[in-house]
Amino acid sequence: MDIKESLVSGKDLLSVKREKAKKHMYLTIPYEAKERYMSDGWILDKELKQSLKMKKEKSFDELFENEVWLTFCNLGFQQMNKDRFFKMPYSSDHTLTQQIDVFAADDETALFIECKATETENKKSNFKETIEAMNGKIKGIRNELNKAFPEKKLKLKFIFATKNYNLSEQDRERLKSFRIEHFDEDTLEYYTELARHLGPASRYQLLGNLFENQKIEEIENVIPAIRGSMGGYTYYSFSIEPEKLLKLGHVLHRSNIYKDTMPSYQRLIKKARLTKVQEFVNQGGFFPNSVVINIEAGKDDLTFNLAANQPKNSISKLGYLHLPRKYKSIYIIDGQHRLYGYSDSQYKDTNTIPVVAFLNLKQEQQVKLFMEINENQKAVSKNLRNTLDSDLLWDSTSYLEQRKALSLRIAQSLGEDRDSALYNRIIIGESSKTSVCCIKIDTIKLAIEHGNFITKFEKNNDIKNHGSFDKGANDSTLATLYPFLLQSFEYISQNAKFEWDKGENNSGILSINVGIYSLIRIFDDIIEHLRLQKNIQPISVKTEDLVTDVIYYLEPLVDYFNNLSDTERIELRTSYGGGGKIKYWRRLQKTISESRPDFNPKGLDAFLENNLKKFNQESRQIINNLETILKSEITNLLQTAYGNDWFINEAVPKKVYDMAIKNASDKNYLEKRTDITGVDCLTLSNYRDIMLNKSNWRDIFEKKYTRPEDSRISGGKKAKTEWLQKVYELQKKNFDEYSVTKDEFNLLNSLQQWLSPIHSSIK
Repeated sequence: MDIKESLVSGKDLLSVKREKAKKHMYLTIPYEAKERYMSDGWILDKELKQSLKMKKEKSFDELFENEVWLTFCNLGFQQMNKDRFFKMPYSSDHTLTQQIDVFAADDETALFIECKATETENKKSNFKETIEAMNGKIKGIRNELNKAFPEKKLKLKFIFATKNYNLSEQDRERLKSFRIEHFDEDTLEYYTELARHLGPASRYQLLGNLFENQKIEEIENVIPAIRGSMGGYTYYSFSIEPEKLLKLGHVLHRSNIYKDTMPSYQRLIKKARLTKVQEFVNQGGFFPNSVVINIEAGKDDLTFNLAANQPKNSISKLGYLHLPRKYKSIYIIDGQHRLYGYSDSQYKDTNTIPVVAFLNLKQEQQVKLFMEINENQKAVSKNLRNTLDSDLLWDSTSYLEQRKALSLRIAQSLGEDRDSALYNRIIIGESSKTSVCCIKIDTIKLAIEHGNFITKFEKNNDIKNHGSFDKGANDSTLATLYPFLLQSFEYISQNAKFEWDKGENNSGILSINVGIYSLIRIFDDIIEHLRLQKNIQPISVKTEDLVTDVIYYLEPLVDYFNNLSDTERIELRTSYGGGGKIKYWRRLQKTISESRPDFNPKGLDAFLENNLKKFNQESRQIINNLETILKSEITNLLQTAYGNDWFINEAVPKKVYDMAIKNASDKNYLEKRTDITGVDCLTLSNYRDIMLNKSNWRDIFEKKYTRPEDSRISGGKKAKTEWLQKVYELQKKNFDEYSVTKDEFNLLNSLQQWLSPIHSSIK
């Protein structure tokens, strides 16, 4: 049995690739066979003169196998199985064979990939027999592979690829113990995207992950270099062929596949930019600036042989540097585009590129160096900074920063954990926003920090107040708080599933930023209620028991979300900004309180009083009265001081005059009138500007328009006329949507009581 007969390469590989990319199977049949094929699921694609062209959608399993096959083909593997029926012998007489879903090989490696897919999302796995059977055949397959390719020493790796499966802890442990790699949807998506941008060069990134720390026998690793010192770090400066650095180097892209080796910090390479770099290189262009790397030498220091003749009085030393001959032994901190620009170039082994190499930098130090380099070139986004800070600040000497890292770690984990209802719904690093993946890390961070889950500290590390889940350290607090949030979100997502699944689609109002923020605040409110009213302390109760107590108060919310009216949906959907989050959150508090009367969170009564529009109608009347009084009185005082032409006199600031004249002209034009004047278009804010102009306040207005309670306040005339600006701001509100607060109503009432006697006495 010659396995090479079942493999394809070159043009044949491209031909199979085209077929694998199709979603349907196609065949040509005679007319009389139509009914028989249609009863078997085939549909008509095209009528030909003497036959019919039929098509049938490939099975879910086959589509997934093809997806995996195409990913590895695009990664640059030159030999692959030509169909689904490839079998690999694992006995010397070839009587025992194993069907292989995907086989991929290059000059150095061979990959065997088993594919498992289910149409049920997040299905719990039980692959004990499958995984153990794979392991039992690895040795035999390795022996037969070496016989089939005697001229090569191929590195072998088995991969278990899954779609829609949530692997059990037992299955993960089996794969790990047998050294079988697991590729889930996130991993395949990463390599698919990487191949789309990098082409065959993306294979280097894959091999670095699969064969980390394994030796690369054939590479020449000794290079001339200069050793120096900078910022307290030893570094090496040298030039190297891009091909060597591509094999040794690795980029920690911001992707779910690197969540266990965080912090990862590099942007995924943009194809358009890479194409331009490759064109530049192929035309003979070059980059004089250095690629910045970190060399992972492990416990052993790098070998650096000093040259015989050293320059006198120089701190730097000349010599020969021995790079590690291992996959993933070098991390590219800056310059990935420049490096990968050579990947498909004729110059990859004839040119050299300059490199500045640090030694054994911790990943946190790499991130800081990356940010220092890039912040001066392109702003690091807030979402990315949050992603990085979850690692950088974890062990900070500042407890404030530690708890910030804790809230960010929780947010990130909720988005990356397959057991989380928010899996793939949180924008992590610079991942793309979609209608479902729309939650910002900052939303969850702020919700946690605004509540009482974790301890709050002063800048000097003194405690402001203790957190309900805080055990004094990030790790132990995370182990308590995270499972609680996980299970609480799970209850909401499963019992309000129709609304939860929408994301931002179809006016969804639950799994969006304002909804998630409010839910976290509600979880916190319920915990505080249980602590204060029922003496239930989260740090001393099992998570399952705690969540059971919490669910009693969440049940009314589930009913609310499942029976939303169109009016309520619009109101929640349009809750924007910080005020919108508070409004949404308080609405949820009110919903629970109506069904669970013992639940009355602090501040809810005051908020409801201020948001029921009970003061709106009377406030509108008071504002109208105040405007009439003020415009009449201020005009009279100005006429007394400046005469009837006060408006065109120095009494009015030039910008106020210009704006009023323009508004009057516009109104006259639109309303087909000629009688509207600039004075008619003055607002209360404009009158305040006139009061403050030059000496007007001191000479005309101060005695009459300084409120008794403001007579001794600091800030001069601006502070003493702030009440007038507040009236103007309220006047601009849309009273159909805005609710005048009790404090605002009290202000208006006091102003009316104060100004009406003034107006009457002047009359």
